Amino acid sequence: MADQYAESGEDIRPDEDIQPKIIDVPAIRWEEPAEGPVLVLLDQTRLPAEEVELVCTDPQGLVQAIRSLAVRGAPLLGIAGAYGVALAAARGFDVQDAADALAGARPTAVNLGYGVRRAQEAYRAALGNGAGGGAAVRERAAAAALAEARALHQEDAAASVKMAEYGLRLLDELLPGGGHRILTHCNTGALVSGGEGTAFAVALAAHRAGQLRRLWVDETRPLLQGARLTAYEAARNGMAYTLLTDNAAGSLFAAGEVDAVLIGADRIAADGSVANKVGSYPLAVLARYHHVPFIVVAPVTTVDPATPDGASIEVEQRPGHEVTEVTAPQAPLAGMEAGGGIPVAPLGTQAYNPAFDVTPPDLVTAIVTEWGVVAPVTAEALSELCARSRQVTIK
Repeated sequence: MADQYAESGEDIRPDEDIQPKIIDVPAIRWEEPAEGPVLVLLDQTRLPAEEVELVCTDPQGLVQAIRSLAVRGAPLLGIAGAYGVALAAARGFDVQDAADALAGARPTAVNLGYGVRRAQEAYRAALGNGAGGGAAVRERAAAAALAEARALHQEDAAASVKMAEYGLRLLDELLPGGGHRILTHCNTGALVSGGEGTAFAVALAAHRAGQLRRLWVDETRPLLQGARLTAYEAARNGMAYTLLTDNAAGSLFAAGEVDAVLIGADRIAADGSVANKVGSYPLAVLARYHHVPFIVVAPVTTVDPATPDGASIEVEQRPGHEVTEVTAPQAPLAGMEAGGGIPVAPLGTQAYNPAFDVTPPDLVTAIVTEWGVVAPVTAEALSELCARSRQVTIK
């Protein structure tokens, strides 16, 4: 049932006033103080203890913020990448060097490179249309890059609305009667999006419709994005949620307490293989064994036609200390250095720490995008959906 909920030719570009409503501090925003333009990020490494903003004045600062996970999540990384190019242009840095550094900051997240390319292409087009290549032309080119970043930001907000709508319809179709008990992994809400998120936005829509009985939140080791970030967003929205250790999911399935699994994606290959936060693949295996729908929610920009299959996805390897140490809270506590590492393994222990794993398409019940639902998940259905989204965008 490819595209089963999408309306042909529908333009999903949003109104200008679409903004995320979940968190008090925006996950990302562009500011222009007297000293020059800056990109302001909500530092996600410091949540939920405190809401602290990180100010990036140059592309390298943004690269570091991306690598440290101060800003994270596939859609938001695309937005950040686009703003990073605009920042480089506005601040007089080498735009090509900045684009290369930004696009390579996290190799698995395809949206990051997509956002960088969009802003860079707008910048180059404006440069090419200018005469003489003087300061005025460069200023117009920088403005073009910023306009493209803002457009991507707004498009993602609109995509979030549509994904929530299509995802809730799918849940109601697969699980008539409401009272959904949804298991989610990592963090997929407003902290990763220009809007209210991807998979979390669907759960939030169910909550608002009175159809969410329980949101099961995987803690998501080793960096606890579920415990720190998804629980933070669920609490702020008044959702009924319960936190569990990742290795408790099997017992939850066995007890019949999960009606559906909802996750996001960092890259979807052309064949429908899904790279997402490590720990997603085991949930897909459990879901298949227990006959529970396993649903991926992601914008079409996360689908990468240039990556043919799951084996071709480059999986980022994170530092071993994320596994061998527990990071102390960023807010200082008595007798503990803020942000310091507390060893939990013997000195010299080697750690295997992939940031993502890959779920094959035959374990995915459906992929929900802003252009509709793809189910069953096949290369042909994904290709058709992506082609139609590009067609309408061009128009």
